Amino acid sequence: MIELLAPAGNLERLKIALLYGADAVYIGGYEYSLRANAINFSQKELEEAVIFAHKLHKKVYVTVNIVFHNKDLEHLKEYLKSLSQMRVDAVIVSDIAVIKTITDNNIPLEIHLSTQASTLNYASALFYKNLGVKRVVLAREASKEDIKDIKVKTGLDIECFISGAMCTSFSGKCVLSNVMTNRDSNRGGCAQICRWMFKISDEEEIFSMTPKDLNMSTFLEEMIDIGVNSFKIEGRMRSIYYIATVVYEYRRLLDKIMSHTLDVKDIVYSNLIINRCANRESVPQFFHKMPTDEEQYYLGREEVSNQDFLGVVLEEGNGEILVEERNYFKVGDVVEFFGPNMEPKTVKIDNIYDEYKNKLEIARHPGMHVYLKVQGVSKFCMMRLKVFDKNNYL
Repeated sequence: MIELLAPAGNLERLKIALLYGADAVYIGGYEYSLRANAINFSQKELEEAVIFAHKLHKKVYVTVNIVFHNKDLEHLKEYLKSLSQMRVDAVIVSDIAVIKTITDNNIPLEIHLSTQASTLNYASALFYKNLGVKRVVLAREASKEDIKDIKVKTGLDIECFISGAMCTSFSGKCVLSNVMTNRDSNRGGCAQICRWMFKISDEEEIFSMTPKDLNMSTFLEEMIDIGVNSFKIEGRMRSIYYIATVVYEYRRLLDKIMSHTLDVKDIVYSNLIINRCANRESVPQFFHKMPTDEEQYYLGREEVSNQDFLGVVLEEGNGEILVEERNYFKVGDVVEFFGPNMEPKTVKIDNIYDEYKNKLEIARHPGMHVYLKVQGVSKFCMMRLKVFDKNNYL
């Protein structure tokens, strides 16, 4: 089994992730989730999420992965039972108390061990397997040798991160946020102190401890060969454009690997798209060697937010599409549409019409609805500025 697993901070992002090629999504409810600042899912939305995913024959995993204090245990059993009743496919947990609550009460939930447990060796993995864990989400600091040994000696399903932000500390063990902002990083309140810029002299010299983002696109085949089952994208608080873009590119790469058609130019092109979307540089980090200063920002960085994301298609028919604008575009611009089950489509904008069919030269108001004369593009597709010519890389 090769699974592409995507994040979803709300119901809209969940639908986008699944439609754009994810096999499963991981989400958080209002309780017990490490991304407390995400919108997250109400009980009703959790139920809707499971129904939507299962209709597509895809899966939903719910995070129950905070570090638990005594008061957090009061309603845990009832919450877990409710997840089981709505047919959630698995829960992602870090605390042994949650595992014991599931097994002691015979709650029929598959258990995945969160990366918060920082599993880097087979002995720990076997310990959790004996408690009832079926899958281990390895720490992002795991090397190729670590992953291979754990797979061979435990037989567990192995899930590894392949894309997204890195933690300065071992995954999830940082307390800088607690000390500096009184926000508990292990209970969903991380203030991302590692992203801050610190002044180190009167001459305005600055220092940071920010890791570059993770990008495993060059090692996907090796990860498959050593037994990784699930390829996980980080980013429950990311935008629909980010999720659509990253899922779309990794889906394409994994499909090409499985069909034995992957070329190095595919990886080069995908990296250009992913890095521009994420605004930070991305590197493999720990998989093939220990990170050096080349894998981290020390003396400042630029995270230039681009305006590539121009709109999302709401409707299509009669040779035209209705687009909800996200960023400025105008007649004469060359744009690109990408979406579920389609190759990217390049279009020069010849005409723009407002919702009353009045002709416009410029779409300048985010959120406005405009009509474009475009064929071969369907609902949920996204429109972005044409930056890279795919034919130059593929």
